[in-house]
This record gives sequence, structure tokens and C-alpha cells, in this order.
Amino acid sequence: MTLSSYFIQLKMENDLKFLKWQDEAQKCELKLNQHGRRITVDDTISNTNPLNKHKAVNSKAASFYNLDPEKVLQAAESAGFLPTGEFVQLNSYENRVFDIKLEKPFDPSLLNKNIIAKFYRPNRWSKAAILEEHEFLFSLKSEGIPAVAPLIQNQSSLMEVDGMYVAFFPKVLGRMPQEFLNDDLKRVGRLMAQVHNVGARKVAVERPQLDSDYYGGWQTLDNLQEWITPELRKRYTIAAEDILYAIEDTFDPSEFIRIHGDCHKGNLLSNGDQYFLVDFDDFLNGPVIQDFWMLLSGDVEFAASEREQIIAGYEELREFPEHQWSWIPLLRGLRILSYAGWIAKRWEDPSFPRLFPEFNTYRYWAEEVEALEKIAWTISAT
Repeated sequence: MTLSSYFIQLKMENDLKFLKWQDEAQKCELKLNQHGRRITVDDTISNTNPLNKHKAVNSKAASFYNLDPEKVLQAAESAGFLPTGEFVQLNSYENRVFDIKLEKPFDPSLLNKNIIAKFYRPNRWSKAAILEEHEFLFSLKSEGIPAVAPLIQNQSSLMEVDGMYVAFFPKVLGRMPQEFLNDDLKRVGRLMAQVHNVGARKVAVERPQLDSDYYGGWQTLDNLQEWITPELRKRYTIAAEDILYAIEDTFDPSEFIRIHGDCHKGNLLSNGDQYFLVDFDDFLNGPVIQDFWMLLSGDVEFAASEREQIIAGYEELREFPEHQWSWIPLLRGLRILSYAGWIAKRWEDPSFPRLFPEFNTYRYWAEEVEALEKIAWTISAT
């Protein structure tokens, strides 16, 4: 997708006025959408096209959109840190993330005087769901697997500020790989096998399943109807439905384990000695292949070689489910759909109309339709 690679420094707008949710939202009952799927009150209300209706947000969201330096630094102090007052907001669409400089290292054995504060977007994850993510990270850390786990402050990895959940992480230095050379993919395969060995031990009961009802599933398709350019709506819907039905026919939930969920190059960093994983915000139960396909170049010429390297590293520690390679087109289609649904659901965030100015244009939806139809045609041909 042409918009998904944008990384833009977010700026908060403090002069926006927000309205409260309408009482009518509480009176809506569960109903079936046009695909025969049950939709919830939250999805019925929160995804209404704000270009047609005035959008309202609750007080938690208002606090999130208007985070100011004082609030960020107060949160760090409440957690027991001593910030200097200097911090930088980092690129993050979904959450608010800050690099905060401290008066002294939080760990005497370290030289790094910086920590990362992550303010979770309200109403996305429950406290239990976030703590389940943290539990997984602590399990990885305890076994020496390179993944960045949160810091424990005041006997907890999570605190609450004005209705927002906040976690603090150590700042780690690393670079996103521009390309994989030599045995890099073999090392990545070995790393993911370590993660998946831990992930296979139990189910994440508070996190979603990566199936046709996931974020990019039937509810999202229904909610997008008001956003899709009318001339393209039928084509988009047919292609998306074909993909979702194929997912239901193909994916086997018994193969799902706890996985990273959003493993692309931006979340796989290298410090020169090893690769390590960051940002488990989309941690969920899903197929192993989800943690690999976004790392691949997509170049047909190198596809076989890339797969061989990944499998070679992975199977040093764990058997690789090779049949899941055929699931990649379906996962790609699900991501295209979920990405559009995510933008629509976040449109009330003042930063999103600036970040995605083409979202409501014919050009955007024409490109999305073309991408989904290619995948749907591939599915029908197999």
C-alpha cells in the first residue's frame, strides 16, 4: 500500500474541542451486518464516517490526543524516575511514545540515561490484555531471548494516568535492516523459533485470534462501506469477501500459537551482534508464517533462497510448518483490509487526517481494490 510506509513526526493539536459520546450509542442492540455476522455497539458507533457525521470522543481519548510535556514528565516521576525535562516524541501511529532523558541511569549497571514511555491508546486493549503482552515479554527475557521487555516500577509493569495505561521500557540502540545479507535470514529464523517455542506453551486468552473475525475481518468490511468510493464499493466488497471466506476455509486455529503479530523490518532491529524484537503491541494468537512474510523482499527471483535460509535457521530449534507459505496471500489481503479499517476507526484522532490525506480519495480506493482483486484472483486460480 502506498501509504503504509509513511513515518511522520506526530504533532499534537491542543486547540481542538471534543464532544462526548451520544447517549443513543448506549441504546444500540447487537445486530447482524450484511454478511450475516454479528456486530457490536462499539463498532457500529465508532466507525461512522466523520466526513458525514460530526465525530465525538470520550474524555480518555481527549487526554490521549492532548498529551502535554507536563503530563508525560509527571508520569515518569510517578513511576519513580528522575527526568531532566528533556524528551522527544517518537514516531508511532497507534500509541504515544516518548524518549525521556533521566538525571541518572535507571539501572546503575547501565550507562544509558534514557527510557521509553509508552502511553497506550485508550479503549484498544484492556489492562489484562496489556499485562498478558508483558508476561510474554518477561518469559522471553527470562530465557535470554532478545526482545525488549518493560521495566518494573512500583511492583508493576503498567500504571494508569488519566485513564491511560502507561509502560516504561529501556531504550535500546539498533538499526532497522535495509536488506538481509549472508546468513541474516538464518539468524532471524533461529530467533523466531526461540520466540515461537515460548509462544507455543499456552494460549493468550486476552488477545485476539488472527482469523476472519480479526481486526481486518467481517466487521471492518461492513464498517468500511461508508468510506469506500461508491463506484468501487461493489468490487472492493466482492474481493474482500472472497479473501475472508478463503481464510475460513484454509486457516486451522489448532495451529495457532502466541506470536509477535506485526513482525516487519521496523520491529526487527540489529545492534551489530544480534537481532532483537521490539513493539509487541499486536501480540496475538496466530499462524507462525505471520511473523515471517512481511520480512521477505517479495522478489520472485529470491523467494526460494529466502525461504530456505529462514527454514534452515528455524528448524535448528523447531519444525517449520511449510504448508503455511501458501497462506501468505490471505494474510496480505487481511492486512490490506485491516489497515483501511484501522485508519477509518482512528479518524477521530486529529493526527490521522494529516497522516493519510488520500484516504478518502478515489485514487486510494482504486489502488486498494486492485490489490485485493489480485489476491482474490490468485486464490480462485488455485
